Amino acid sequence: MKLSLIIFLAFTSSALPLYAADPAAGKVKAATCMACHGVNGISNNDMWPNLAGQKNGYLELQMKAYQSGQRKNAMMMPMVKGLTDADIENIAIYYSTMAP
Repeated sequence: MKLSLIIFLAFTSSALPLYAADPAAGKVKAATCMACHGVNGISNNDMWPNLAGQKNGYLELQMKAYQSGQRKNAMMMPMVKGLTDADIENIAIYYSTMAP
């Protein structure tokens, strides 16, 4: 029984990411986002969505969709073009942990 548990933990822990998303790093990277999406993640313009309190996975998925061209928007595509996967994860965790 103990051996089975040890083997299970060894395999499941190796599947964990080597780092966790960093909201503080996300805040730094999100500086350009704030021009449209607001300093607190609440947009002042009806054309741009609020990001504060959005689901982390949703934010990551949308940024990656803009980055790949799957989702097209003339303003967003250049904004996410140079972001790394870690940048996207950090920005997503930053906005998802903000209160709407």
